[in-house]
Order: sequence, then structure tokens, then C-alpha cells
Amino acid sequence: MKYLGPISSTIITYIMALLGMAFYTLLERKVLGYIQLRKGPNKVSISGLPQPIADAMKLFLKEQSKPKLANLYLFILMPSISLFLALSLWSLYPHPFMSAFIPMSVIMFLCISSMNVYITLAAGWSSNSKYALLGALRSVAQTISYEVSMILILLSPLICSSSLSLFQISYSQNFIPMLLFPMLFFSWFITILAETNRSPFDFAEGESELVSGFNTEYSSGTFALLFMAEYTSIIIMSLITSSIFLSTPSSHAYIFPQILSIKTMICAFLFLWIRGSLPRMRYDKLMSLTWKILLPFSISSLVFITPLIFLQY
Repeated sequence: MKYLGPISSTIITYIMALLGMAFYTLLERKVLGYIQLRKGPNKVSISGLPQPIADAMKLFLKEQSKPKLANLYLFILMPSISLFLALSLWSLYPHPFMSAFIPMSVIMFLCISSMNVYITLAAGWSSNSKYALLGALRSVAQTISYEVSMILILLSPLICSSSLSLFQISYSQNFIPMLLFPMLFFSWFITILAETNRSPFDFAEGESELVSGFNTEYSSGTFALLFMAEYTSIIIMSLITSSIFLSTPSSHAYIFPQILSIKTMICAFLFLWIRGSLPRMRYDKLMSLTWKILLPFSISSLVFITPLIFLQY
């Protein structure tokens, strides 16, 4: 019985995360509609509010296509594992009344988020299609490149807060020099855009180039699982960004969940705004950006911040 509380809390967290993801897709379609001077979904019931439920029913009730030459077990299993990894990151939610406190939650975040590389590669390879494999290889190269920059950029606020706990970092006032803070935040946001395969870095699913990339052979329920994993990752990345770079003073602990939710919504809205504003980058420009700009900047910021922190203490 003693494990019943944490288990029920985790299940409720996952259900709420899936509901948030579902209505985030509706928000995206509405925002992109108004950006393009048109209406978004508005035919299903009141102002199109049940549209995500209708989309889910349509996708999961469709017939599941199974390519004859695909490695069937991996082909079916990869979308489920992808969604499971995205949902497991929600156990790091830095709430004041968490069911389980994880002292090194940032390390757990890095470990789980890096597993997406294997999911993408296995999904593309198991499809046994040259289009899917090409999309998977491009996505893996992109993700590995930005994993390096993401970890190095993340080290600067971690050194400033002297903690690896997401909950403690959320309450701490990071001493980041004012000149470096906007540059670090901007670099981090570029990195998570590439990590979540969002515009202008959506090369994993560049329909105009790759015939939908690594998920070419996926349809109906399996495609819906990949779709859900991507949007769940966007929301959790927005939450991590709000916790680390937009920390809340400990004096405001009583309204911390509300403040964190507002910051997360603003960060998630930026994903939609950027998608509606910027065209897709060229692939070689993207790789040049991470290896020639973001990587040297993240290392130089570490070299600059570390002595300041030691002098402060």
C-alpha cells in the first residue's frame, strides 16, 4: 500500500500531460491559422475545442499498415517507447508537493532525452525503406550534434546554482552575468528547437525533401504515438527551460506552480510563433551553426562563468 500514492500520482501526471499535449496541438493549429490570416479548426462542436479528441479517434481507429519487408517487432515497438520516454520526463516536474524527489534530476533528464537518438534510428531502420533510413540518419546526426551543445550550455546555470536538482534550481537565483544570460538563453532555445525537431530545424520530417523522413512507413496508431511523443517533448522542454533559466524566487514559493505554468506556456508559445515565422534552414547551415558557433560559445561561457562563481564564494 505504501507504493500506491506515488504510483497513482505518476498515473495522474501522465494523464494530465497527455491532455495538455492534446490541446497544445489545437493551440498550434489555431495560432498558425491566425498567423496565416485564416481560421483554425472550428467545425467540431464549440469553436473546434474537441478537435484533438476527434483526431485521436480518427488515427487510432484507422487500419494499421504493416510493410511486408519491415522488422515488425521493432517497427511496432519504437513509437510506444518514444512516447514512454517523453512521458517519463514528466516525473521531473519541480512541484513543491512531488510524490518522489529526485536529487540528480538534471542528470536523469540528460540521460532520458539522449535516448531519443536510438528510437529515431531504430524506427527508420526497422521500416526497411531507404527514405525512412535517410531521414533517420539525418535526424541522428542533427540530434547528436545538438546534444553536445545542449549539455555544455546547461553547465553554466548548473554551476551558478551549485545543484543538480531541478527543484532546487527552480527556486535558486542563478548568478549569471547579465551580458551572458540572454545569449545563453537564446543558444539554449535554438538547441531545444533542434532537439525536438521543430521549425526551422525540422529535418527529421522535412516533407519537401525526405518524403516525411524516418516516419514514412508509419500510419494510423503508430504515427499518432510518434506525433504525441514529439508534442509531449515540446511541453517538457518548455518546462525545463522555465525551471532552469527563468527561476522563481523562494519568497514566491506559495504561487510557484502558477508562475511556472505561465512561464512554460510562454515558452511553448514561442515554438509555435517561430514555426509560423521562419522558413526551414539548409541542413549544412544547421550543422555549421552547432559546431562553429554554439559549441565555441558554450565553452567560452563556461570559461568565463566558472572563475566568477569561485570568486563569489
